[in-house]
Amino acid sequence: MTNFDKRAKDWDADPKKVERARAIAEAIRNMIPLSRETSALEYGCGTGLLSFALQSDLGQITLADTSQGMLDVLAEKIQSSGVKNMRGLRLDLAVDPLPAQRYHITYSLMTLHHIEDTNDILKKFNAILEPNGYLLVADLDKEDGSFHTDGTTDVHKGFEKNELQKQVEAAGFTNIKFTTAYVIKKKIGDEEKSFPVFLMSAQKK
Repeated sequence: MTNFDKRAKDWDADPKKVERARAIAEAIRNMIPLSRETSALEYGCGTGLLSFALQSDLGQITLADTSQGMLDVLAEKIQSSGVKNMRGLRLDLAVDPLPAQRYHITYSLMTLHHIEDTNDILKKFNAILEPNGYLLVADLDKEDGSFHTDGTTDVHKGFEKNELQKQVEAAGFTNIKFTTAYVIKKKIGDEEKSFPVFLMSAQKK
C-alpha cells in the first residue's frame, strides 16, 4: 500500500503531475459546462492540483481526501494563495457517512483505481450529486500492471471503458462519454511505456 502521507510534501515537485492536472482540467472544461455558480467536490484531491487548475471556473469547491498529509499540504497552499472558494475535508466514503451537502459536480483524478469497491463508490458519488449533476472520473485505461512500480498493491490495473460504463449506468448515471485526456509516459526497465488516461463524464438521472 502506498503511503500518501509521506509523499505529500514532494507531490507538487513533480512537473508531470502538474502538467497532468492542467490537461485534465482543460478536458473537463471542454466536456461539461462550468460556472462560478457550480459547487464541486473533488474526491481523492491530494494536494489539490486539479482543483487549483479549475478554481477560477467554479464556485465553492470541497476537496476531500483520506490522507491527512495531503490535506495538510493543501491547507498550506490554500492559505498562501489566498483563494476563498476552496476548503479541505478529511473523508473516506468507504466508511464515513455521506456529507450533508449536495454538489453540482464531483470529480476525481487517478483515484478510482485505488478504491476496491468501485460499484459502491459510484453509487455514493451519485447520492451526493444534485439532480442532473455531473460525475467526472480521470483514470488509467486497462494496463498490464506495470504502472505502479512503487510497491503499491491496493489498486485496479486501470479500467476497461465498456465495463466501467456498465458500472456507472448501474449506479444511476446516463449520458456517459469518454475521451483520452492525457498520456503518462514512464520508464519501465529499459523501455518507455505509455499509459493513456481517460476522462469520463456522466450525468445523474
